[in-house]
Amino acid sequence: MSKDRPTKILAIASGGGHWIQLLRLRPAFLGADVTYASVNPSLAQDVKGHRFFRFTDANRDQKWALLRQVLQISWMLLRVRPDVIVSTGASCGYVAIRIGRLLGARTLFIDSIANAERLSLSGHMACHISRPPKGPSTRGRCCSSVRESAAPSAGRRIRSG
Repeated sequence: MSKDRPTKILAIASGGGHWIQLLRLRPAFLGADVTYASVNPSLAQDVKGHRFFRFTDANRDQKWALLRQVLQISWMLLRVRPDVIVSTGASCGYVAIRIGRLLGARTLFIDSIANAERLSLSGHMACHISRPPKGPSTRGRCCSSVRESAAPSAGRRIRSG
């Protein structure tokens, strides 16, 4: 990330609640060059003035659609070359983070608030490879919480690793 230009962020999420949660992060992106991506082209209206990409919606049960999604997100990452990738899920976030790490991007996967008791499949897979742009690492904590039957108690601190 160069000090001569703003940080390039790719903010990516599937539709519905994942997209709404991603939009709630917009204040954190102030001063950055943000590109948004999602499954529905009409969502571009939510982020007017920013670059927007659309990709195929897919899940683990739709193998051909998932392959198409991987190819589309790969092409998008090669075009955008983000410094940071932020996702609130689902499969598209995991795909972007997985490929983005190979391209040298810093990555952050924020699992859905609907998964308060247990990480989603994408969240579980992403916690093994994602690394936040700056700040404490939760790597060991997020991965171990998947094996617990309940979320950590409110008074428990997340350890840095």
